[in-house]
Amino acid sequence: MKQASTISSAERRPPPPLPGGPGAEDAKRRGLRRMKGVALGFLVGAAVVFLLTSWAQAAGWPGWVGYVRAAAEAGMIGALADWFAVTALFRYPLGIKIPHTAIIPTRKQQIGDSLGEFVGTHFLAPDVVREKVRSADIATNLGGWLARPENAERVTAELASVLRGAVTVLRDEDVQAVMEQAVTKRIIEKEWGPPLGAILGQIVIDGAHHKLVDLVCDRSYEWVRDNHDTVLRVVSDRAPTWSPKFVDELVADKVYGEVLSFAWAVKVDVNHPMRMALDRFLSDFATDLREDQETIRRAEQVKQQVIEHPEVQKLIGAAWATGKDMLLTATEDPSSELRQRVRQALCRLGERLASRDSLATKVEAWIEDAAAHVVTNYSNELTTLITDTVARWDPQETSRRVELQVGRDLQFIRINGTVVGALAGLAIYTVAELVF
Repeated sequence: MKQASTISSAERRPPPPLPGGPGAEDAKRRGLRRMKGVALGFLVGAAVVFLLTSWAQAAGWPGWVGYVRAAAEAGMIGALADWFAVTALFRYPLGIKIPHTAIIPTRKQQIGDSLGEFVGTHFLAPDVVREKVRSADIATNLGGWLARPENAERVTAELASVLRGAVTVLRDEDVQAVMEQAVTKRIIEKEWGPPLGAILGQIVIDGAHHKLVDLVCDRSYEWVRDNHDTVLRVVSDRAPTWSPKFVDELVADKVYGEVLSFAWAVKVDVNHPMRMALDRFLSDFATDLREDQETIRRAEQVKQQVIEHPEVQKLIGAAWATGKDMLLTATEDPSSELRQRVRQALCRLGERLASRDSLATKVEAWIEDAAAHVVTNYSNELTTLITDTVARWDPQETSRRVELQVGRDLQFIRINGTVVGALAGLAIYTVAELVF
């Protein structure tokens, strides 16, 4: 913790301005001067009464003058004593450096240390903070506020502004470099075979591939059905040169019919041997991708070829630019799907918090734990903020600011001292006269 002696004059700064700005400070200054004038008026009044009654008593006036004189004398003494006490808080009385005066400017550091210790002990205790957070019912109040659509829209707009600002500030080349390091590099480092095999195996087990097989069978049958001439030409081209043409045509028609029948059978029969063979092939291939080293090695070669393909590299480089444009467009448009979903999610979150369900209880517990964690682990830093800030304040300016804040009320001490002193003096004089 820093001591006042370690703060040079160059490092010292005035305390922050009073709340309300210069106008409020001027009003407080005028109020302080006015109350000082009132307190001084009481002292001057007591002194004038004392002088007049002293003259009257010397001139032989009746005995009641002594009572008035005693009251005025004691009131004057009380006013002077309280003037000294109040003044000693802020400066040296009459400029005389009397010990234990000018308390605030000379003991500013000790006051700051005591204030920091007091705050740390009585305000930054975990139990106190937990109780305060619990009584504030933050989660429920926040939920009720957030459940209103206009407030959810406001929060959504603020989040969109923050996201838009962050996306705009980020340099494209930096983001692309991060994506290449964090995403592309990790994808390349991992083997594709085992995870692809696991996915394919689960797809085969679940039968999720059947619709794709159905689509392939349908399209295959339709192609054969609509390409009679192509099939005939293929068969004729592969027939022997010595074979008569009509024989080639007969053979081609027979082949076409068999192919068409086969395609139809595969299309309509879900238990066709061809389909079963395809299921076995996919299942075996999934197993090989997971366990067979040669298949895994070949899958890695395919992966490397895919990654190194110019079009894939171009796609990776343009991914951030595309995503950035999509984010900017979505955040700027209040009716975008992104903002609508965020708005709806915030409303649902607010409704759950306001209903005091299990989520609200968890959030309250999280807030309490977070606040307790902060004060448990960082209370010294928080109190040091107080002590270091006070240590940097200019002593004279600090004294002046404190006097502006509380000096007007302290003038009542001087007024009360005058009145109480006068009453005490009158009582003492009366007792003395009655006894003696």
